[in-house]
Amino acid sequence: MAKKVKRNGTRAYRFCYALFSGIVGFLFNYKVLNSERERDEGRYIVCGNHVSATDAIALCYAFRKNQVCFMAKKELFKVPVLAPLIKMLGAFPIDRGGSDVGAIKKAVNIVKEGKCLGIFPQGHRYPGENPRETKTKNGMALIATRAEADIVPCYIWRKKNRFKLFGRTYIIIGEPISFESLNYKPEESGEYARITDYVFDRICTLGEEFEAGRKKK
Repeated sequence: MAKKVKRNGTRAYRFCYALFSGIVGFLFNYKVLNSERERDEGRYIVCGNHVSATDAIALCYAFRKNQVCFMAKKELFKVPVLAPLIKMLGAFPIDRGGSDVGAIKKAVNIVKEGKCLGIFPQGHRYPGENPRETKTKNGMALIATRAEADIVPCYIWRKKNRFKLFGRTYIIIGEPISFESLNYKPEESGEYARITDYVFDRICTLGEEFEAGRKKK
């Protein structure tokens, strides 16, 4: 008999996960690799590549023990049916058109409170593109350094980097990156960009190693 997993998060989130995770896993054909790397407790940031609007669902599905909270563009919180749903699942709004200090503070506090935050360093979806050839944003590094958070890199693999219903999706969880190993030096310029590049390189490497392993079979 499979061992029952204790989930950290709101009661509503735990209920939704128990009720829908099986259906979601079937429809999106998810397979999680290295699930043992997930910690029992939060206070870390989950970072992944971004291909589809379903990527947040993929990471929430992969992390069974901790509720992963995501930023979402503020326009979604004006949609009547969707707004209460994403709020219940732990999402909070951000103004992507400018510098949203309030959203950054909330993100930092989420991690400091021992919860788990999800971020896509690319900032936008890039379907069909090699993630190494896409741009990244430094918000993740800013939040990680303010919260002194560890980071868990993940790669969401899909054939040709495109989402397809029932198409196989692998979620590969990487080795955690401790905050100390980032060697953050606040007095030096360019630190956020350096940390972002380092973390995103780890994310891309997970995908490349997985792809190489598939080709050898």
